[in-house]
Amino acid sequence: MPVEAVIFDLDGTLANFNLDYKTLRAEVRSYLIRTSVPASLLNVNESIFEMLKKAEIFVKNNGKPAGTFEEVRSQAFAIAEKYEMEAASTTSLQPGANETLKELKRMNLKMGLCTTSSDKAANYILQRFKIEDFFQSVVPRNKVKYVKPNTEQFELALKALGARPKATVIVGDSTVDMQSAKELKAIAVGLPTGLSTMEQLMNNGANYIITSLTDLPVLIKKINEVKQR
Repeated sequence: MPVEAVIFDLDGTLANFNLDYKTLRAEVRSYLIRTSVPASLLNVNESIFEMLKKAEIFVKNNGKPAGTFEEVRSQAFAIAEKYEMEAASTTSLQPGANETLKELKRMNLKMGLCTTSSDKAANYILQRFKIEDFFQSVVPRNKVKYVKPNTEQFELALKALGARPKATVIVGDSTVDMQSAKELKAIAVGLPTGLSTMEQLMNNGANYIITSLTDLPVLIKKINEVKQR
């Protein structure tokens, strides 16, 4: 079964990761504490999604009115989007991103994008660098209930692309991308650009490691050669 689709992460994979996530996490944590979530439950070193999971459980366990958590979640994501838009306005594409996307298109591969950023931030980057037409599916965080490492985002992208997991390459710079790919039995390709090390990517399910996006078309051709034998 030759490779028929490629699904990319965005920040850190196609675009440089320059989100001030430490300040973002601290602001979301402070906001959640103000909404009465105990500070002891929230660790500034965990992602905002992990914090929100804990906040949801706390809200449910304390008999808060229906809809309370949705308001909290919405406000937390509004804080996140502020930082994401700042990052999007100053980021740059990873070296070789444009050439790689063009080559994959020439190879007749379907392409999708799954990002934990908001649709506003993701679309801004895609339009800013004029790469939106390469993607037949874009799944930001606000299109799903659960983000990576939950497989929901990738499942949506696969459905939109009409692609099978085993014939799909998932490319990302973080362990959550690799974990999702592994669970789906897709081909996991890690790109160690700084968020996760090569070792962390491999320990979390990476089948292959590339050090540059331009290595990706070559890798896919080699994978296809092996599959045809």
